[in-house]
Amino acid sequence: MGIKSLLALMGACALFAAGCGSDDKSSGGDGGSADTGQTKGAKAIDPASMDSAKGAVTYCAGKDTSGDLVKGIEDFNKANPELKAKLLEFPESADEQRNQFIQRQRAKSGDCDGFEADVVWTAEFASQKWLLDMTPYVEKRKAEFVPSTLSSVEYEDKIWGIPRVSDAGLLYYRSDKFSEVPATWQEVYKEAAAGKGIVYQGASYEGLTVNFLELAFAAGGKIISDDGKKPEIDSPENLKALQFMVDGIKSGAAPKAVTTYMEEEARRTFESGRADFMRQWPYAYSLGNKTGSKTKGKFKVAPYPEFEGGGKAAILGGHNVVISTYSKNPGGMLKLADYLTSPEIMKSNAVEFSKTPVIAETYADPAVQKALPFANELKAAVEQAKSRPVSPVYTQISQAIYKNVNGALSGQMEPAAALKKASGDMEKALATF
Repeated sequence: MGIKSLLALMGACALFAAGCGSDDKSSGGDGGSADTGQTKGAKAIDPASMDSAKGAVTYCAGKDTSGDLVKGIEDFNKANPELKAKLLEFPESADEQRNQFIQRQRAKSGDCDGFEADVVWTAEFASQKWLLDMTPYVEKRKAEFVPSTLSSVEYEDKIWGIPRVSDAGLLYYRSDKFSEVPATWQEVYKEAAAGKGIVYQGASYEGLTVNFLELAFAAGGKIISDDGKKPEIDSPENLKALQFMVDGIKSGAAPKAVTTYMEEEARRTFESGRADFMRQWPYAYSLGNKTGSKTKGKFKVAPYPEFEGGGKAAILGGHNVVISTYSKNPGGMLKLADYLTSPEIMKSNAVEFSKTPVIAETYADPAVQKALPFANELKAAVEQAKSRPVSPVYTQISQAIYKNVNGALSGQMEPAAALKKASGDMEKALATF
């Protein structure tokens, strides 16, 4: 998901089977989507059902802070008078959105025909048979999407949703001090230690899971086995990544306070001129160039550099359109989903609302290039992005990561002990399904 419901502008976490690398050296990532039979017998969508759809549909989503969904549904209703679509907004908290979804599906409620689903919910909800299998529809459009975005809707060789908005982190750097971004993370931290440092999301929450995985996957690490049944976090590659983060704080490359930073704390530190580098979601680009910001016109963004001895990796964020098994009008919901994920709407969402496109051709559109001056860098970041561990118990897996990684960063435990503890926590979670 995008962190904090994609915040306000770009759609973040942010946020999870390995995605498509941007080059041959891209490494790491998790599979964990082998066919275990959990989705056997799931109902599949009939693509033809949207052709004559009419009546009413309700699309449930988190608070639409940017306004793109409100406008999209208004425009859909104008163009399709025979089908009335309504947006039902849940609280902004991602956890509360998930709870609202779960409550309705457990009750077999038809309140929501479709949901705006965080990218990390796919395996959990598909394994419960709460989603319609969207493979028959998406297969016909596969070539349109950036390949990595499809990884977030794939589970047990089926496709459970349609990518609507993506996201991937970027490296922000002071262009008035550096003519180009350093080639490796190690060089970034070396420059940071000699200057004003680097900031990122190091607090004990989902954002730290993303930050850790970006380095761990680039170092060649994995989190769970390909069959999704065993933890693989306690590895030399992951230890190398975690030790690198810990050493970064000890050397002064990153401030000790970074262990308490979420997105906004990192952004404010960078914008105030107290850091030379920042790991951040794209939403901060326009904010950093606002009048009054000390960084206005003095920074650039770039896809992540390589991890020395490894490759490159970003972590996929974003949201997908999924259709409920209990929808009273699946054909109508599919027609709405088809509209909301169309190339035309993808372009307008990027231009008007700074939403990260999931359709590859959108990035090259002149209007998009003008509205998003970093469109090429953003596309490269999304292309190299990898999914977070695909598992029905992802929430527990993420907690095991961020709690123990934060413990190591804050000096409460040694990196090796942190990974061992995380592995044990994951093993307990994975044993529950």
